[in-house]
Amino acid sequence: MAVDGTVASSKAVAAARADEAAVAVDGTVASSEAVAAARADAAAVAVDGTVATPGADAAASTEVVGPTSGATTGTAHEKSEEAAHRPRVNDARKAATDARKAAAHKARQRVAVIIPAKDESRRIAATVRSARAIPHVDLVLVVDDGSEDDTQHVARDAGAVVVRHSHNRGKAAAMETGAAVVAMRDAPDRQPRILLFIDGDLGETAVNTAPLVPPVFEGHADLAIALLPPQPGAGGRGIVVGASRRAIASMTGWTPTQPLSGMRCLTRAAFEAATPLARGWGVETGMSIDLLRAGFRVIEVPCELRHRPSGTDLKGQMHRAAQYRDVQLAVNARRVRRAAGAVKRTITPKPGPPSHR
Repeated sequence: MAVDGTVASSKAVAAARADEAAVAVDGTVASSEAVAAARADAAAVAVDGTVATPGADAAASTEVVGPTSGATTGTAHEKSEEAAHRPRVNDARKAATDARKAAAHKARQRVAVIIPAKDESRRIAATVRSARAIPHVDLVLVVDDGSEDDTQHVARDAGAVVVRHSHNRGKAAAMETGAAVVAMRDAPDRQPRILLFIDGDLGETAVNTAPLVPPVFEGHADLAIALLPPQPGAGGRGIVVGASRRAIASMTGWTPTQPLSGMRCLTRAAFEAATPLARGWGVETGMSIDLLRAGFRVIEVPCELRHRPSGTDLKGQMHRAAQYRDVQLAVNARRVRRAAGAVKRTITPKPGPPSHR
């Protein structure tokens, strides 16, 4: 290092560091003065791209090794900043962990499509193939409810898992059978599958039930019901729909647009809360009433679907008559149940204040 106070070169700094480690050739240790000088020279470091002067060397050495009040204050300030920064870092780590868990949950969540069907051999294959294209669907299950045609074989050839009732038991029984089979196929270490019920006559439009999945998948709703556009050839006069709509509104306060829509996506918890399902064609009305009264969230979602509507012929009239009967049975059963619950609450004595003896 230059003695006259000029800027030290990098070679001088290196030499000073070498001198610090040097020992006497004759085996004696270098003098304390020489070591101190070497240490002072070795403190010459670049400051903002320049090489420190000898005066700066002394100041730097004093700040590092000397127990001065300035150094203590600086250290305390750094510790204070570190302590203040630590909660923010922890919050960021927690948020990142929560985001990873949510992403993993969504990645593991799956959807099962359940298709109750009877004598649908002409359209079930197209329905199954279309349903398999719905995002997150890994299982398409057809419940053959006592068909007299080849529905089960056609559905299986199209890629569906098929279970069969030996005789016709009705739509509600087919839905319960399908949900039970899905539960048996759910892995114990994974989330239960979301259940998507669709009709067997949707054909190629079955994939258009996909908008029902995200509201349930993301936790915005417990039950999502499809709103269908007007169906060509439909012969109903809205009598059954109106009866169902008024019943749901009077018992829950929510007025649905299409209370009889059979395309429904719901969580396993919601399905379990709705069981036992109302019999026959009253299943949709009963499910909506039960879930709404239990506090579950229900929404309707527009879907571009096409299915075979009932016409104005005798067969269509008989179908609507059966619907009306089943809807009224489902509604009346729930009204009786509600009245019985009110009576029970009235006659059950309320617990009195605790006695102090």
